[in-house]
Amino acid sequence: MSDTVLVPGGRDVRASLDTAAGDGDTAGLDRDGDARADAVVVACPPHPQQRGHRGDERLRAVSDALTDRGVDCLRFDYGDWDEGYGESTDADNAVAWAAERYERVGLFGFSFGGTVALVTAASRPSLAGVCALAPTARLNPDVDAVAALDDLVDLGVPARILYATRDSTADWEPVVERAEELGIETRAFDSDHFFVGRAGDVGADAASFFAPRPGRSV
Repeated sequence: MSDTVLVPGGRDVRASLDTAAGDGDTAGLDRDGDARADAVVVACPPHPQQRGHRGDERLRAVSDALTDRGVDCLRFDYGDWDEGYGESTDADNAVAWAAERYERVGLFGFSFGGTVALVTAASRPSLAGVCALAPTARLNPDVDAVAALDDLVDLGVPARILYATRDSTADWEPVVERAEELGIETRAFDSDHFFVGRAGDVGADAASFFAPRPGRSV
């Protein structure tokens, strides 16, 4: 089940809320717009100028695995391109929307979206966790995902970094290197940047971080 959501804020941000399987009206949002599930993961898409959007295969795979485990997933599209600044604001606004409706909120992102997720999580100490798939080291000269890892540790926000050993697209090495120095969990996949044929594996791994077993949510 999926509902369309307009994320509040100064930018035009639209999202799809995928809700965990339930009986009848036990899934989704109630008439007041409040969640019936108690946990959700906000999913950040890859670079919008490279056709990244909320329907990305990797985001859908993560969402499918989460909803199978009883966790909702909010996949959103960024507003107008703003060199990473506005996109981070979009993610933060999506987290704020989710936090008003759910007891626990996690954050996921792929590629550019993985960097957005890490940077956003570094200012959200109440997050249940953040998982970044093939994150780039920077959004722009001013926004550094590597530095955000130190902030996550200081805040006590759980994190997991997933990466592909044959990824020649994203500058992921500095992120993984610093994560391992800090004791943040990393997982390697024998794949390229786009995880061709591995989306299901990626989805299951990310979902296992947020919901280690069916019935246990973030």
